[in-house]
Amino acid sequence: MADEEIRPAGTVDVPVVEHIIDAAFRPYIERIGRVPQPMEEDHAANVAAGKVFLTGAPVVGLVVVEAFADHLFLDTIAVHPTAHGRGVGRRLLAFVDAHARALGLPEVRLYTNALMWENQKIYPKYGYELVERRVDGPYDRVHYRKRLL
Repeated sequence: MADEEIRPAGTVDVPVVEHIIDAAFRPYIERIGRVPQPMEEDHAANVAAGKVFLTGAPVVGLVVVEAFADHLFLDTIAVHPTAHGRGVGRRLLAFVDAHARALGLPEVRLYTNALMWENQKIYPKYGYELVERRVDGPYDRVHYRKRLL
């Protein structure tokens, strides 16, 4: 897995993006009582905008990122359940850091649903600090940032 590239998604990849996100987030529907936001995104638009990066052959993981003036926003990280425990998420998080640095951005920001407690254990291990917890519309979110400087 360590030598697998992380590459931008292309139009042909939209169905696999949808599949990976569905597989990664579907188990949370019952727990949070609604469809997680990543499952409702316009994946074709995100791919067309250059926001989606994939890894694996076949694809087993992805990130959706968006650059802002002062940070890179990690919108979604998704690993297919069959690839859990193989370092895919760790590699994708390292890619996000490197991508932010390449863009000259000083930090990465993200949020996760408050009921996705697994994520709240993972992100601090990779240098993310808790910023706040707040309700955004129907979602109760925990916001994090990682300073890269």
